[in-house]
Amino acid sequence: MADSPKVLAISWGRMQVEGLPEGKDFKLWPGGGRPWDWNETGTRHKPGIQPADVEELLEHGATTIVLSRGMDLVLQVDPATTELLRERDVEVRVAGTEEAVRIYNELAGSTPVGGLFHSTC
Repeated sequence: MADSPKVLAISWGRMQVEGLPEGKDFKLWPGGGRPWDWNETGTRHKPGIQPADVEELLEHGATTIVLSRGMDLVLQVDPATTELLRERDVEVRVAGTEEAVRIYNELAGSTPVGGLFHSTC
């Protein structure tokens, strides 16, 4: 399985990811990723990251998923999302964005890791 792309840089409203154009929010998984458009699943800060937001990561083989809560921890995680991941025996790590990027990058070369990253609030 291919490695997950590393996050090369992050600052407020801006992320650089290995092999992808610069953007604001990202979905990353083993072998690739793309911009994360909250409108696709109706995601809002509350109730937060939806089960539908992580499905794509699971489809691409992620066995560990890192969920970022934003730079100021405004983004919530819907309890249904963590429940879904537990039911599928997927390890889930939730942290503020900078910490989430650190955790994700540590795992990216050795574990089939996916991540959802929000680079503002």
